[in-house]
Amino acid sequence: MFLWRKKISFFVFLTCCLSIACFLLSINVLAQNDGECEWTNIEQAEKNLSRDDYRALLEKCKVYYEKKSSELEESLQKTASNKKSLANDIAVLRKKIQNLDYKISQTNLMIKDLSSQIKSTESSIDKTESKLKEVQNNLGLVLQLRYEEDRKSTISILLGEKSLSAFFDNLVALEALNIKIQDLLLEVKTLKENLENQKNNLDNEKKSLESVVAMHKLQKEESALKQKQQEKFLKLTEQEYQKYLEEQKQAKEKITKIGNLLFQLLEVPEGGIKFEDAVAMAKTTANSVGIRPAFSLAILWQETRIGKLKGGCFLQDTATGDGIYIKSGNKAPKTMHPTRDVPKFLSLIDSLNKAGFLKTDAFHTPVSCCMISNGQYFGWGGAMGPAQFIPSTWMLYKEAVEQKTGSSPANPWNIRDSFLANALYLKDLGAGAQTYQKELTAAMKYFGCTNSWCEANYGRPVMTAANCIQDYIDNKAMSEDCKELIF
Repeated sequence: MFLWRKKISFFVFLTCCLSIACFLLSINVLAQNDGECEWTNIEQAEKNLSRDDYRALLEKCKVYYEKKSSELEESLQKTASNKKSLANDIAVLRKKIQNLDYKISQTNLMIKDLSSQIKSTESSIDKTESKLKEVQNNLGLVLQLRYEEDRKSTISILLGEKSLSAFFDNLVALEALNIKIQDLLLEVKTLKENLENQKNNLDNEKKSLESVVAMHKLQKEESALKQKQQEKFLKLTEQEYQKYLEEQKQAKEKITKIGNLLFQLLEVPEGGIKFEDAVAMAKTTANSVGIRPAFSLAILWQETRIGKLKGGCFLQDTATGDGIYIKSGNKAPKTMHPTRDVPKFLSLIDSLNKAGFLKTDAFHTPVSCCMISNGQYFGWGGAMGPAQFIPSTWMLYKEAVEQKTGSSPANPWNIRDSFLANALYLKDLGAGAQTYQKELTAAMKYFGCTNSWCEANYGRPVMTAANCIQDYIDNKAMSEDCKELIF
């Protein structure tokens, strides 16, 4: 039995040791792979690498930490399961120990009762022995008298007794007394034997119960030892769990930091940015300004489908503001206002190229085309980036964006800068109140008109998109209608 318990304990110990060894091995493997992606290395890389190489490193490290976080999540789930199993085992052992304590207490009470009975029986035996001695003494006296009577001579009997019949009466009395004493002696002996048998039975029962108590105590010690071992393993598992948790927390923090750095570097990629990334950026920028993230993102969705739709024209003639359609190469009238926007556009493109933020010139940078209805051009084009700011409006918010981000010059094609400028502009248009009517009015002003046509074709679609995006932010899910609209 003891050998079996030792084998089980060794097996449990070996299992936990292997689990901990696997944990340490996994941590060691991860540690061997993240040298390039250590935060100090990333900070140094920003200074030592080119913009493209730095971006490539960030993207690589983001993937690495995402994978690491996922692996740690699996380890957390397994460790949590082990914790639960160990906790259940400990609970069972505690219950078993409590039950054994109850049984031991109960049996000890029975032993105490038996001890009392044994003591009482021993007292009865002592009294019976005293009674037996008394009877034996009385019997001796009767036998002595009988002996003395038997030795008397006939003359003595005749001289000593008044009559012969009196003599025989004495003999009969002595004989009757002798018989009674003999019966009493037998009764007392029988009582003593019964009491001794009873005492022996009680002694045997007591020994049996003492053996049960000893067995229960042994079982309790064994269970307590197992509980102590399991608690030790649980403590190790909890340490393992907390270490995994801290590792995952650090990995997620690095994912967020790297994501923010990528946002700072990122110009709108082909096909726009991921919706989840856009939501994260909108939360950061809109909340910092004080407007609703879902509304800010809905404007960006309405303008460019969050960066998917790029400007369809190139500026060509700075004097007239005309340009060309990128797809056809045909003339695009009123591409950019020649006095209000063109000079600011040229200056902006020049400063962005000098800073290394753009790789195209002013005449090969996509901007929006002029709107056309029934063959008539109205308004001007020239809006830039995901937020579709015209150059003159961008210049109004350029300094505020630079102050908040710390980078210069602010770039309308950069996701972070464009999202922030969008939020600042909407706040100035009254969206900070975050009511339906205030947001609807701000949306139409963003578009540039407040009539019923603008409300039906721009304002209301924006509010519908905002509701869908808000559902996603609140519930991490969208209705099928919203998915069809947004995606």
